[in-house]
Amino acid sequence: MNLTSSSSKPNFTLFTPSHNLNSSSKFQFNLPLKTLYSSHHSSVTCSPPQCSSSLKESSPLLQTSDIVEESEEQLLVVRRPLMGLSEDDQQEEDRLGSSVIDEGLSKFAKKMPMFEPERTQFGTDEKRPLTINLDLALYRAKVLGRNFQYEDAEKILRKCINVWPEDGRAYVALGKLLSRQSNIVEARGVYEKGCQATQGENPYIWQCWAVLENKRGNVRRARELFDAATVADKRHIAAWHGWAVLELKQGNVKKARNLLGKGLKFCGGNEYVYQTLALLEARANRYEQARYLFKQATKCNARSCASWLAWAQLEMQQENNRAARQLFEKAVQASPKNRFAWHVWGVFETNLGNVDKGRKLLKIGHTLNPRDPVLLQSLALLEYKYSTANLARKLFKRASELDPKHQPVWIAWGWMEWKEGNLATARELYQKALSIDSTTESAARCLQAWGVLEHRVGNLSAARRLFRSSLNVNSQSYVTWMTWASLEEEQGNAVRAEEIRNLYFQQRTEVVDDASWVMGFLDIIDPALDSIKRLLNFDQSPYKAQESSGEFQEANKNDESDSLPAEYISESSFDLDAFVREKLSLDPSKLEVQLELHPSAFPKKMKSPRRPQRSENKAVESQPT
Repeated sequence: MNLTSSSSKPNFTLFTPSHNLNSSSKFQFNLPLKTLYSSHHSSVTCSPPQCSSSLKESSPLLQTSDIVEESEEQLLVVRRPLMGLSEDDQQEEDRLGSSVIDEGLSKFAKKMPMFEPERTQFGTDEKRPLTINLDLALYRAKVLGRNFQYEDAEKILRKCINVWPEDGRAYVALGKLLSRQSNIVEARGVYEKGCQATQGENPYIWQCWAVLENKRGNVRRARELFDAATVADKRHIAAWHGWAVLELKQGNVKKARNLLGKGLKFCGGNEYVYQTLALLEARANRYEQARYLFKQATKCNARSCASWLAWAQLEMQQENNRAARQLFEKAVQASPKNRFAWHVWGVFETNLGNVDKGRKLLKIGHTLNPRDPVLLQSLALLEYKYSTANLARKLFKRASELDPKHQPVWIAWGWMEWKEGNLATARELYQKALSIDSTTESAARCLQAWGVLEHRVGNLSAARRLFRSSLNVNSQSYVTWMTWASLEEEQGNAVRAEEIRNLYFQQRTEVVDDASWVMGFLDIIDPALDSIKRLLNFDQSPYKAQESSGEFQEANKNDESDSLPAEYISESSFDLDAFVREKLSLDPSKLEVQLELHPSAFPKKMKSPRRPQRSENKAVESQPT
């Protein structure tokens, strides 16, 4: 269209929320008119054609000084309209507003479920606080939440939503805060309001909402929300990864691989996606492929503690202890205060018989994370086995005070009291664990342990009821089924024992996986990796790939150096005591003093001279128990 033509005059309309279109609409718009000047200085009025005659009588929005002459190239210069209107223009705009949007569009707009934030004192962008105030407020709310000052944090976040309703960070923070307090209904409302306020374009809100629904067991709803997150932004890697983990828990391995592949395709290399794929390979006994993927994960982010830990646990399972120890060292160097790294490493050394080193690692982790009950739980079990039950009791008691809702602490404590012959105390502790939540996997383990207790003391009917209750919570527990079957065999009920075993094999969920996906996966990473395909035997048929997996396992047993990188074969030069002194500002010889059981004796977190860098994407780590 030729804008300078006198026969064709286009219409331009600019909307800002200020004035009512008509008395019947609840949505408010402002319709300032913009004037363009052509080479002949003939104005093109931005209004509907039927109103052009009326607009000639109104005063122009642009003053004479605002008229811009076009350049030699005869380019149009569009001037920004004035922010305010005179009283005459205001009355004229109110009279003409109803003719700009037709009646049908007005009726349609009334039915839209749009989120309209509360009116605040900030009417214009000039009067609104700077964005730095939002950043500071969000940080303040985060600190308050960490200190369990939930009410103050919630007030700050709701104020942020009122002042900056279009920013999704406040909705995400408030939803997580409410979820932490088990206010699920309010959290859902916050996420829904956030999606409406951001017009569904913020993937973080969708993803957090999906995680909430997944935790509540609403798998179908969670899938829809993860899908909405990927539609809002296909490069949002957390949505792809979270969706894949959901499918893995449902046993849909091929679907999960497909989602992880899409995440790599749209988002590029990501340590969490590589880590999950590596764990899938390890589950399928394809250890060389798993090592390759773990190496890719650590290349993407060398400071990803979760990747180093997962790789270390793979080597633990393969009994490559030297390599596992060096990977644990990498993990604590990547994240020196990570409680999971110190915990798993300490348990690893204890299981190898290095009790003193395991105790030291657990104490270091506890000193750095004095409010973590899991470290104290493992330390209590260590002291019970290699020291005294009284010291273990004190540690269990302290752990239960730190987090009274942590079920594994009560279960482990009950197990210790049962071994000590305190049956009444053990029953009370098991009952305490079940009173927290009777629907979790921890509750299923508690019921199974309690059933074993009753079986050993001769309460067979109670044991049977407890085993049945445990299987009602987790029907996939092989240990519970076989324990119940052994009980029946001991009582001479061989037929009943066989029936129980058959029931387990009939109802179990078997996940069938294959190796055919890897060729397409490597094509997503890099189509030119033919040499790596030949090295890992990925270009074979699925049947041959499974044969090669068996060869890899046999090679691991015969020669450890054939399957591990050279850097993890030689002895490590890592000095634990020097690392603790330099990086953590702790004295290894005084860890006993810092492990006082009185609450006031726990030291505050010491600031290290160098603050360790954190990964840009926070890892989703599973807490070991």
